[in-house]
Amino acid sequence: MIGRISGLLAEKNPPEILVDCNGVGYDVLVPMSTFYNLPGLGEKVSLLTHFVVREDAQILYGFAHSAERAAFRQLIKISGVGPRTALSVLSGMSVEELSQAVTQQEAGRIIKVPGIGKKTAERLLLELKGKLGADIGVHVSLSSDSQSDILQALVALGYSDRDAALALKALPKDIGVSDGIKLALKALAK
Repeated sequence: MIGRISGLLAEKNPPEILVDCNGVGYDVLVPMSTFYNLPGLGEKVSLLTHFVVREDAQILYGFAHSAERAAFRQLIKISGVGPRTALSVLSGMSVEELSQAVTQQEAGRIIKVPGIGKKTAERLLLELKGKLGADIGVHVSLSSDSQSDILQALVALGYSDRDAALALKALPKDIGVSDGIKLALKALAK
C-alpha cells in the first residue's frame, strides 16, 4: 500500500492534484481542506495517502494530516459510504467539526454536506460514535513527526483513536518512535 507521497505539485484541479515524483506523475484526490493548504505549482508537497483498489480503478487519496486520513478510514468502513462520499464529508467539514457533530448527535450538520441524506447522516452518527478522538474529548496536538508515527502505529495495531491518543499524551514529547511505541504498548496493556 502507498502510505505517503512526496514530490513536486504539477497540477491542481479540485479535488484532484498531480504530484510529480521523480518524473512519474500521480493523480491524487484530496479533500478541500487539504487542497486549500497546498503550496503553489512547482513547489514540494508531501501528503499521507490511502490507496483504494477496485475492479475498475486504482485511486490514491491524499491528506495533509493523519487525523484526516484516520477519519477517512473510519468513514469508508461504514456501510453505504464509499471513498467519494467520505471525501465529500471531509471537504464539507473539518475532522473537529465532524467529531463535534458525532458527539452532539447533530445530523443536521452532516446533512449540509452535498451528497449526504438524512439516513446516511444518521448512520454516520451511529457508526462513528466513540471512534473519533475528539468525540471522546481527547484531542492530541501532534508536535512532531515521531508522535504522528507513534499514533499511526497504535491505530494500525488495532487500538481505537481514543486509546492511542490517551497513550500518546502520557509519553514524553521528545521520545523516539520505537521507544514511544514500546512505552505506549506497555501503558495500553495495563
